Amino acid sequence: MTLEDDSLEYHAERPPGKLEITTTKPTNTQRELSLAYSPGVAGPCREIASDPDAAYQYTVKGNLVGVVSNGSAVLGLGDIGAQASKPVMEGKGVLFKRFADIDVFDIELDHEDPDAFVESVAGMEPTFGGINLEDIKAPECFTIESQLRERMDVPVFHDDQHGTAIISGAALLNATEVLEKDLADLEVTFAGAGAAAVASARFYVSLGVKRENITMVDIDGILTTERAEEGDLNAYNREFARDVPEGELEDAMVGADVFVGLAAGDIVSQEMVRSMADNPILFAMANPTPEISYDAAKAARDDTIIMATGRSDYPNQVNNVLGFPFIFRGALDVRATEINEAMKVAAAEALADLAKEDVPDAVRKAYGDQPLQFGPEYIIPKPMDPRVLFEVAPAVANAAIDSGVARVDLEVDTYVEDLEARLGKSREMMRVVLNKAQSDPQRVALAEGHNEKIVRAAYQLEEQGIAEPVLIGNEERIKRIATELGLEFEPDVVDPKGDSYDEYVDALYERRRRKGITRREAAELIEDSNYFASVMVEQGDVDAMLTGLTHHYPSALRPLLQVIGTAEDVDYAAGVYMLTFKNRVVFLADATVNQDPDAETLAEVTRHTADIARRFDVEPRAALLSYSDFGSVDNEGTRKPRRAAELLRNDSEADFPVDGEMQADTAVVEETLQGTYEFADLEKPANVLVMPNLEAGNITYKLLQRLGGAEAVGPMLTGMAEPVHVLQRDDEVKDIVNLAAVATVEAQQSSQ
Repeated sequence: MTLEDDSLEYHAERPPGKLEITTTKPTNTQRELSLAYSPGVAGPCREIASDPDAAYQYTVKGNLVGVVSNGSAVLGLGDIGAQASKPVMEGKGVLFKRFADIDVFDIELDHEDPDAFVESVAGMEPTFGGINLEDIKAPECFTIESQLRERMDVPVFHDDQHGTAIISGAALLNATEVLEKDLADLEVTFAGAGAAAVASARFYVSLGVKRENITMVDIDGILTTERAEEGDLNAYNREFARDVPEGELEDAMVGADVFVGLAAGDIVSQEMVRSMADNPILFAMANPTPEISYDAAKAARDDTIIMATGRSDYPNQVNNVLGFPFIFRGALDVRATEINEAMKVAAAEALADLAKEDVPDAVRKAYGDQPLQFGPEYIIPKPMDPRVLFEVAPAVANAAIDSGVARVDLEVDTYVEDLEARLGKSREMMRVVLNKAQSDPQRVALAEGHNEKIVRAAYQLEEQGIAEPVLIGNEERIKRIATELGLEFEPDVVDPKGDSYDEYVDALYERRRRKGITRREAAELIEDSNYFASVMVEQGDVDAMLTGLTHHYPSALRPLLQVIGTAEDVDYAAGVYMLTFKNRVVFLADATVNQDPDAETLAEVTRHTADIARRFDVEPRAALLSYSDFGSVDNEGTRKPRRAAELLRNDSEADFPVDGEMQADTAVVEETLQGTYEFADLEKPANVLVMPNLEAGNITYKLLQRLGGAEAVGPMLTGMAEPVHVLQRDDEVKDIVNLAAVATVEAQQSSQ
């Protein structure tokens, strides 16, 4: 089956297309329907009639973009008409929603006349917070955008022009940095003189390239002043006509530092690449076939070539999805009247800066575990990098405020948190803990200091001020790994084998001598990073500890239990996962430690899990789960959670609502809880779910994560005497950072 066959099947699968409208408010009762429509809508209608800006408060306008096209210049397809362009415009809507949580109506207008097009779009201003123009041929696209920007009081943005300009501009900033070239000295040759080429050339001038150093070539040759005088050029590309002899693309490329291809595939030869200046930059962005292939360009010369294309199967993909969702996000959130040059430059600079940061594991996995690190093969971020939202949208919003086109102000730190919440409840919940951790960073020992993920996590912990990481391992080896990863920091390293740690040996021996350990064996064990880090915590030389990334969970947990043990008056540790859904968060225990807990253990685990919930500023409501509801089945298994609930109700320290035994749906569905079991002690659905045994806990969290769409944070080890946690073997860097933040907050609370 071909790609086209797959695509046809994909689009035709019911329901056809790629978008649908869903409600954002409840509509389950007669009262809710009367609020959603008549007579309830009268109130907001009157408010908007008296104050048009109230539309941003009472309607979706502030988060709604119109993607508008007449289908006259669809990428790779040409002038296919308005209706045939609809799959493309729907796809654009998918990208807006997927990457920046912006809602979209796609509008396909059957207008060839630019004036008619402008009139239709301008008349829709009450509907939209912004307009994204798409796939409109040149030169009409320039006229349409210019007129709409003058007439409309919301941002109007032709992505085919400015998107390519911004993303390739970010690539240009970093390419020149890598090659140590000066923007002002660059000789730049463009293949193509249409909308994207003109907009890109203009934008490069905004970045610092000299206009007189830009040579533009169309199908008839170099754009010269002679051709301009003869009327051979349009009003837009005429500004890049140069007073130079006539010639073809091969003439324009001689001695050029930069080639920008926005024309057609396979028009550049290896000989033309060899004619360029030393260490050239090639942006061959024709799609799907670049002006010259990546492999051919690289093979043409022996010096350093920085190459970018529009394709995802080669390094440095110039993809407009890195721009428009986040640019509109920032513009909408400050209610900007336009997207101006300052906002576009801010977006490019933010993208360029992000490419220099360590790349998340999820992004590496999405691209086949490529070694993504700033340099010739990685000068712009990948489209799947979730951090683009947090970097570009705030930069654009700030530029709008600074340049005077914003109608509302915002506070940057709070805004970033709002953006994080858009990408999922787990980010919103983790931000609570991260903020607490950053208020007073603690020393956290990372036992597996030689692991690449651990080194990257240590860098992020230090860079973001979340914790003071202490890497356990050989200093020379760890610093070499940091250098190879391009991480510019001086990690705090402690080597168990580098010095004599007699006091640690004594401490371990004292702790374990009546458990069958001799002093000689203690001296051998102390060279094990897990035992060493555990003793560091026990001795107070660090405040917390993480391990487990390269160990099975039981083997990583054993040293912690042997050296640190459970807290005073605590008999059992437990593993807790925070599971986040779109509009709900639950804490699930025990998923990692206790195989068959009795009632007393379940009660203790519930108390500890409630403490963890409060660490995330969540007031706990606990349910002891079973396959029985309040005695509907009576046997040893159901009596255990029932007895645990009784113990907690009679425990003065358990200052949270708790009930059980109950089935899982009873615990989390309000209608069942209050409608069928109105006597229950829980007035609202439970957010602390305690499983009857390890098997149930482990199965449940994995099913909810894989099939229920939950994001999981954890496991968080609770009940221990000190803040120590065991990672899972497949954890990513963000998981390590999150768990270190949890440990830091625990350490803060312990010190208080």
